[in-house]
Amino acid sequence: MIKITLPDGSVRDVVAGSTPQDVAHDIGPGLARSVVVAKVDRQLVDLNKKLVEDCSLELFTGGTAEGHDTLLHSTAHLMAQAVKKLFPEAKVTIGPTIENSFYYDFDVDTPFSDDVLKTIESKMKELAKSGQEIFREEISVEKAIDYFESIDESYKVEIIKDIDPNEVLSTYTQTDFMDLCRGPHVSNTSKIKYFKLLSTSGAYWRGNEKNKMLQRIYGTVFSRKEDLKEYLHNLEEAKKRDHRKLGKELSIFTFDDEVGAGLPLWLPNGTAMIEQLETLAKETEKKSMYSQVRTPHLTKGSLYEKSGHLKHYKESMYPAMDIDGTEYYVKPMNCPHHHKIYSSSPKSYRDLPVRLSEYGTCYRYEKSGQLFGLMRVRSLQMNDAHIYCTEKQFKNEFLNVCNMYLYYFKIFNIKKYSMRLSLHSKDGLGEKYVNDPKLWTTTENWVREVLTDGGFDFIEAEGEAAFYGPKIDVQVWSAIGKEFTLATNQVDFAVPRKFNLTYKDENGDEKTPLCIHRAPLGTHERFIGFLIEHFGGNFPLWLAPIQVAVLPVSDKVLDYAQEVVDELRQLDIRVFLNNRSDKIGAKIRQSELEKINIMLILGVNEKNEKSVSLRRRFDGDVGKFQVQELKEMLSLEIKNRRLTHS
Repeated sequence: MIKITLPDGSVRDVVAGSTPQDVAHDIGPGLARSVVVAKVDRQLVDLNKKLVEDCSLELFTGGTAEGHDTLLHSTAHLMAQAVKKLFPEAKVTIGPTIENSFYYDFDVDTPFSDDVLKTIESKMKELAKSGQEIFREEISVEKAIDYFESIDESYKVEIIKDIDPNEVLSTYTQTDFMDLCRGPHVSNTSKIKYFKLLSTSGAYWRGNEKNKMLQRIYGTVFSRKEDLKEYLHNLEEAKKRDHRKLGKELSIFTFDDEVGAGLPLWLPNGTAMIEQLETLAKETEKKSMYSQVRTPHLTKGSLYEKSGHLKHYKESMYPAMDIDGTEYYVKPMNCPHHHKIYSSSPKSYRDLPVRLSEYGTCYRYEKSGQLFGLMRVRSLQMNDAHIYCTEKQFKNEFLNVCNMYLYYFKIFNIKKYSMRLSLHSKDGLGEKYVNDPKLWTTTENWVREVLTDGGFDFIEAEGEAAFYGPKIDVQVWSAIGKEFTLATNQVDFAVPRKFNLTYKDENGDEKTPLCIHRAPLGTHERFIGFLIEHFGGNFPLWLAPIQVAVLPVSDKVLDYAQEVVDELRQLDIRVFLNNRSDKIGAKIRQSELEKINIMLILGVNEKNEKSVSLRRRFDGDVGKFQVQELKEMLSLEIKNRRLTHS
């Protein structure tokens, strides 16, 4: 007998050679059905792994992160098995998991159609219900090559030949189908129940356009039918909310081939949103004692040589321009310019912290294949700022920036977020990162303490830091659960030294300040793209490109309609007058399609009474109001940035 320690501290005596699945059966039939993977002494293992000595054991259902990832891996293999059953000549390649889904690439003569996907899915259901046992085996590279050559799987052979010949590989076999995988996998295909094949597309082998085009199938799986249904619903909702689709429909932005890929043109509606975001940022920063600055779009290359950008970031910069024998670059970052502003006058410890902010336009080279709507662009306007402070001031300044994020989250109804503390890796020192191990450790500990003491939800990621210091990357989730990278908050302990930035301390000695790089609202491009999808185009009144539509019932009241428009515009309310000859029902429908929050319907009675009939997009008709009353109500709602539809 061996002793198994469970997470609650209880200990069970089991026969040596028992499996985690056996232990789950002993605990109860419900757990036995729902468990999909286990941890033995904190290592993920398959459920059919034999337990031969005393150990700790955790059991995970498909509803956990560990369990869901195991289901995704296992279902990718199930799909590949189904494809091989239906299309024996198909060659399999790779099948990794991605967020909440998986894909597998196949070499086939004819692209997969939607009808073929349905056929594959039906075969998968048949194979899953057949209850195939899934077994893990470790084999040598030589044996793996022999096996996959014997079944003419050339892509697998190519992959294996790139692996160290001394390495031991793991494979998973279900009946007549074997594939490479680190695992773990479910122990039986009957544990795979609620899955769906989502789409198919072309993909070059190994991402190289010189290689053959393969057919990629995407799919997903969940442990509960309800979760699968919710995920599929959110996928459909995401299509409706796609910022590229809504951005065009709502006339927010456009792209033009003659202007260039990745260079957005902001239309009047988008520009109105930008102005509101900048007003919010400037108001917030003014309260926090920031100073606004402006910097040029073009700078000598020597500045980026000093900052380290040419060494660490050149691939993301546009090529240099030769002007009178001197190299100039369009700026990819605002920070070197802000460093120069800081150094333009002497500083005492009494002057610190110095907080410099700018909505600066930057230019970054993104490969054509990486461009994606507003999310990946080549021209971007960043809610940027740099805080220069002493070591004693650092924690408080960093905490204030983190709290600024939470303030913005509340305004935009962002209910789910996560902060990722990106750390350096030791093997990157001197190359990818500034070579100062002591300062890395010190500043990383400072940031960790701020996040912990502030009660922030965060995870850590080694090897993801900026070249000059640790950073926080902020992930947010939209209203339908789609994840976005919003912004960053970085510590810089290296570059201020390069720029000889100093201040005199209490004793008159020169010291180098720390620098905090922060951009809580990210860039206009990425943030507005997020807001379009987050709100589905149904923006709160203060942010809406067009806030009010004035809808006269007939030409008889056009003069009164213009009076109302003029009064609202005096309050900087963005108004559209629909003076077309359409019937009022058509005007209302048009306003609804354009997602305008407030509709003012004006007829002869309203003109005589100096009133308006108010219709709210999500509430319908809400009654008559005197114009002055309406002005006060709308002004207050806009001023308070109220979440109209929350």
